[in-house]
Amino acid sequence: MHELELVELHKNFQDKAAVQNVNMCLQNGVYGLLGENGAGKTTLMRMICGILEPSKGEILCDGMKISKMGGEYRSLLGYLPQDFGYYEDFTANRFLHYMAALKALPEDYARARIEELMEMVGLTEVRKKKLKTFSGGMIRRIGIAQALLNDPEILVLDEPTSGLDPKERVRFRNIISSLGKNRLVILSTHIVSDVEYIADNIMIMKNGRMIRTGTESSIVEEGKDFVWKCLVSEKEADMLNAKYIVSNLKHQGAQVELRIVSKEKPTENAERQDVTLEDIYLYLTLA
Repeated sequence: MHELELVELHKNFQDKAAVQNVNMCLQNGVYGLLGENGAGKTTLMRMICGILEPSKGEILCDGMKISKMGGEYRSLLGYLPQDFGYYEDFTANRFLHYMAALKALPEDYARARIEELMEMVGLTEVRKKKLKTFSGGMIRRIGIAQALLNDPEILVLDEPTSGLDPKERVRFRNIISSLGKNRLVILSTHIVSDVEYIADNIMIMKNGRMIRTGTESSIVEEGKDFVWKCLVSEKEADMLNAKYIVSNLKHQGAQVELRIVSKEKPTENAERQDVTLEDIYLYLTLA
């Protein structure tokens, strides 16, 4: 088991602070990193992977600075970037062998590992087809396979379900859940359902800062009295929509049913509702 420690981590791009004062300690399990586009998630992930240097602070792996570990740290790491590059004319099999060679994996090990991973991601039957014939979901599955070639103990996945249909998203979540049993997995996304049921811990970023960390239940508990349901006219619905965070809106004939996230009771007839992680995520990031 490995431990990652982020200490007073900052990253600036000219005058813009992309990541500000992040302090965390990460161990085995699945960590869901939530935040809107531009919140600083990708910058943080790239620093964890050693691709970007922090402007201030440091990242430690088992007490050692990753900047000093070199190949020792890279051998522990698997990374699926948001924009995953690949060669369209390569077959799936050839591409994974190519990636294994870049990672300096022994040929016999690579051959057996690729067979194992093809089975795991459900692509064995199409391993000889060119990647340009693959769907977006199949490409993401090849992406996770290449990230796992060296059997990494630290796995970093940046927006892995971006562009996937619901069926592929569920398949991918199940793969990630199984991977988190014996390694450290960091999964970045802006889609709450991607991490709601599989993450052991949730991290929420806004404007480069880590504004909440904890288990799904502990974060939800914080807002247990914040969610309301009310039935109003269309005119009143427009007014409430402008004033409050509305997480759901449904027309019912001439009236509108609103789900509102607010500390205060929005209308006289509003009734409390059970809170979800998505409710709290919206409250924390939009308030």
